[in-house]
Amino acid sequence: MNPPRWKPSVTVAAIIERDGRFLLVEEQTPEGLRLNNPAGHLDPGESLLQAVQRECLEETACRFAPQALLGVYQSRFQRPARPGHPAEDVSYLRFAFAGTVGEPEPGRALDEPIVRTLWLTRDEIAAQAARHRSPLLMRCIDDHRAGRRYPLDTLFADPSIHG
Repeated sequence: MNPPRWKPSVTVAAIIERDGRFLLVEEQTPEGLRLNNPAGHLDPGESLLQAVQRECLEETACRFAPQALLGVYQSRFQRPARPGHPAEDVSYLRFAFAGTVGEPEPGRALDEPIVRTLWLTRDEIAAQAARHRSPLLMRCIDDHRAGRRYPLDTLFADPSIHG
């Protein structure tokens, strides 16, 4: 009998810089209030580009226009068991995208765990490292500042994913 196949959790993240500040979300987690890039999980039936556009809109109320693939990242998150909840051990595979956003859509509510959006400098983000939801937050910011960019056509989504 083969052991169960390991499956990482695929996520997407939007890295958005405007006038030397980066758009972040502040969200409520079991560990408390945390900072993160607008990010979330790839859902069935959507491409990576569709996922990052959807997640950014849900978390910031802003439409995201991806311009480049920033990079592909792996990380692991371990949360000890707590009352009523089992321990968690999740490996993430994150696809981060550089791009721009428009202004927030009037009247659009942010996703439930999102408290607010913030525009912070790299130094302000680094100074709050203890509040980062993901170890990838700072790495993505630094890769963006270093000019890492890959063409969006590096990614291909076969039509079979849609049905």
